[in-house]
Amino acid sequence: MGDERKLGYTYADLHIGMSFRSPGRTITDADLVAFAGLTGDYSELHTSDVYAKASQFGRRVAHGMLGLAYAHGLMWPRTGELRETAVAFLGISDWKFVAPIFVGDTIFVDYRIAELRDSKSKPTQAIAVFDVELVNQEGKVVQRGRKTLLLSKEPLSAVAASRAPASPEH
Repeated sequence: MGDERKLGYTYADLHIGMSFRSPGRTITDADLVAFAGLTGDYSELHTSDVYAKASQFGRRVAHGMLGLAYAHGLMWPRTGELRETAVAFLGISDWKFVAPIFVGDTIFVDYRIAELRDSKSKPTQAIAVFDVELVNQEGKVVQRGRKTLLLSKEPLSAVAASRAPASPEH
């Protein structure tokens, strides 16, 4: 996208308009089965080839919430871009399920900082709002919306605590 990727952006590195693209992830049959088991959503559109073939889609479709969940995981946790600063996920707004995701599709997340402002209650934190598009391998938008994240203005001490200690010299 518009900015060179690096890991561990600090708050000072971020700016409105900064854009990112996640790595891709191919949706498999196992994903649909596991998600159905996790959520209890065994709708035939997701689990029955016979049903899905007769549907308007002509084949099984991934759960919309599976796409949303994978979009979230592909963004900050997978890329590590905001590992130094991400405190908490605050919410989703205006999320739309635009087109189906099929088994075999590879999805990517394109996301851009739309708003960046100081937290009103904590001066050491900020709020970032991202415009998000989940796209397939053809570049077609399958889902879109906004996600809001709470950020620390200083690198998180939890990150340093989670690093492996240096090994003693022999």
